[in-house]
Amino acid sequence: MRQIAIYGKGGIGKSTTTQNTVAGLAALGRKVMIIGCDPKADSTRLILHAKAQNTVMDKVRELGTVEDLELNDVLKKGYGDVMCVESGGPEPGVGCAGRGVITAINFLEEEGAYTPDLDYVFYDVLGDVVCGGFAMPIRENKAQEIYIVVSGEMMAMYAANNICKGIVKYAANGSVRLAGLICNSRNTDREADLIEALAKRLGTQMIHFVPRDNQVQRAELRRMTVIEYSPEHTQADEYRQLAQKIADNKMFVIPTPLEMDELEDLLMEFGIMEAEDESIIGKAENA
Repeated sequence: MRQIAIYGKGGIGKSTTTQNTVAGLAALGRKVMIIGCDPKADSTRLILHAKAQNTVMDKVRELGTVEDLELNDVLKKGYGDVMCVESGGPEPGVGCAGRGVITAINFLEEEGAYTPDLDYVFYDVLGDVVCGGFAMPIRENKAQEIYIVVSGEMMAMYAANNICKGIVKYAANGSVRLAGLICNSRNTDREADLIEALAKRLGTQMIHFVPRDNQVQRAELRRMTVIEYSPEHTQADEYRQLAQKIADNKMFVIPTPLEMDELEDLLMEFGIMEAEDESIIGKAENA
């Protein structure tokens, strides 16, 4: 069983990419489970055709204790027989959302959800790794393979680099490794070349470039993956290719994160960011 965590900047498309990729693996005949590690509980909606499923934390609050929770209360089967779990989180503004991730994973382990027939477990993880709770899939050696969803936008690249720093920290005492960057295109200038260059500097690979296509949004409006909604579409082929590349991947590395100056130099090299003119810093437009 391969345990894979998907990280990336908030809003970069981790959940969409994860679910479409998992649908591709299911089409290859693989047995997969998705564990949504986001309080929004939107990591499984395209697989289950549902707005949101019952989360582990919702049921714990309802029952009053995790000891009364049953596996079939929170584990649901969706498209391609993919098993789906959402960790959930506290009510907004109350408590640590990362605690839901820890509670959910511990519960699933104790209740035998990680069955021998599983080929893959995917953790769809919220945002960055500065929070210990959200870092749990790599901190506790639950996930050995990390894929980072990124684009040619500066903050997406900054987040990817920051996530690599977290991987380095936990790789020293565990088996977690970076398996590649997935470029979820935003149609920025020279995007594929830029992410290829970033991957090289990090010591990894851009495992696939997912082009931007409105068919993804059309499928999402119907709460479906592109592979299920329009299997003959070229965008479905992109996710099938990504799924196959992950299935075949053997490149697992401890990354070499960039310093901020190096990252800015890379952005300037590709024309994404202009060289800074210090004479204008702190001055208003008409000053």
